[in-house]
Amino acid sequence: MFAAFFALGARSVGRQHAFRWFVAVHVLYVLGVVFLGLAGRPGSPQPMLGHLLLVAGIIEGAILVGWRMTQLPRSQALEFLLVSPVRPAGLFLGEAAVGLAYLGLVTLSGLPVLAYLVVVGYLDPLDAAVVVVLPWTWGAITGLGLAVWAYEPLRFRRWGERGLMLLILLYLIVGVVAGEHLKTWLDALPAAIGVPLLEGFRWSLDYNPFGMTQRWLLLDVSAGWRAMLAFQGLSILLIALLLWRGSARLLGHFHEFHYTPQVDTSGGRRPPVGDAPLAWWAVRRVGRYAGRINVYLAGGFCLLYAAYILAGPYWPTWMGRAIFRLCDLSGGVSMLATMLVLLAAVPAAFQYGLWDSNASDRLRRLELLLLTDLRPKDYWDAAVAAAWSRGRAYLVIAAILGVAGWLGGRLSLAELLAATATAVLVWALYFALGFRAFARGHEANGLGLLLTVGLPLGTVVLYQIGLAGVAQVLPPGSLFGAGGSASGATWLLGAILTAATTLLVARAALASCDAHLRRWYDLHTGAGVVG
Repeated sequence: MFAAFFALGARSVGRQHAFRWFVAVHVLYVLGVVFLGLAGRPGSPQPMLGHLLLVAGIIEGAILVGWRMTQLPRSQALEFLLVSPVRPAGLFLGEAAVGLAYLGLVTLSGLPVLAYLVVVGYLDPLDAAVVVVLPWTWGAITGLGLAVWAYEPLRFRRWGERGLMLLILLYLIVGVVAGEHLKTWLDALPAAIGVPLLEGFRWSLDYNPFGMTQRWLLLDVSAGWRAMLAFQGLSILLIALLLWRGSARLLGHFHEFHYTPQVDTSGGRRPPVGDAPLAWWAVRRVGRYAGRINVYLAGGFCLLYAAYILAGPYWPTWMGRAIFRLCDLSGGVSMLATMLVLLAAVPAAFQYGLWDSNASDRLRRLELLLLTDLRPKDYWDAAVAAAWSRGRAYLVIAAILGVAGWLGGRLSLAELLAATATAVLVWALYFALGFRAFARGHEANGLGLLLTVGLPLGTVVLYQIGLAGVAQVLPPGSLFGAGGSASGATWLLGAILTAATTLLVARAALASCDAHLRRWYDLHTGAGVVG
């Protein structure tokens, strides 16, 4: 049975294209990480190498496994498979196996670079194995976890979101507000309470993928191999549990998604459809999984950092400072604001509102849309509404952080206004490029990764090798430089190029949108497209 899923995945044009993109981006990412000198000295590799590869694995798992599996039940064509001899559990496991295999191949594509580090003495062979296996493992956990979360009933997700909010609040209190003074805080509690809490916090810091990677790369192998094997074993067990839960929930989620009546129980007044039904639909579509947890986490930390900036020397001595000082050394307000703007640009680049998970679904949607009187501007407005709905919270947090930096003396008023204008241009450029890809039928994931991961990484590499002027020509670099981190006005050239490119791409995309959509539909109708 699994052979049929792998054969279908190998013949899928969309998956082939996405796979090539991911391999290219992953290899460039690993080369960039190594080129930054993060591998450390021979015999003593820095944990940052493992941390960055782990981050890459988590992102790749979320897209290669999580995106595919969450979109799978959205297609009503799945109903034919669900009534065939292929049972729902087998269908889920087959699709998951293909996704995990793709993730493994992408992860292994960086192995030649790591092998070179082993040959020249920067890494031990076991270190190279760990920084390959752990990213794949936690990429798989992330992707399957996203799918299982999407499959759960709405009531479960609501309560789960509340639980995650409590965990975020606990992290902000323990890891940020208390920080390096956590032991002092806990010493004020009775020993029966304070000691177990302190040990629990220490355990949580050590026994997570980032903590285990750091311990492995810093300690002797003989001191950490038992803990690493136990941690990897628990991680594999978690993958097995997620596979079981996902396979058990696929059929129920499919029925809930397509056949359960959609009843609004909030009691609030729903916005009218108005004269832009496509925009109304696109906003509702992206609002189903709004990603509020990421907003809460980023917003909570940045608001505390803004309070730290405003307090200045009056920040209480019993509250943590170490993590804020680390932010100051890493670029401060400019760096955090740049990251927030890039997070806001993710839905603009990926075009969640209008993009379909596969070519078959897109054909069915265009079959209806192209029969209407919708104009290119209607598609544009719908995409803007959806992207703004998903990304505006990050822009609001960035604005609050920028104002705090100005009031706290970290930014001048001119730098704040320049950064604000550049942020608008960067978001607009990412949106224009994403909309152009949507109209032409190009793969959204490849372009989105290039814009939101590739360009920032390239900017960091250019800064590290002393080419700050070249880095500031790139959109992330011009935004970072506009916030006062540039030694000259090179960032202005980058902002001008960003504005000019945005105008050219937007005009061309709007002018050719209808023609390209119809051409794509004509080319793929009856072509046996396999998504």
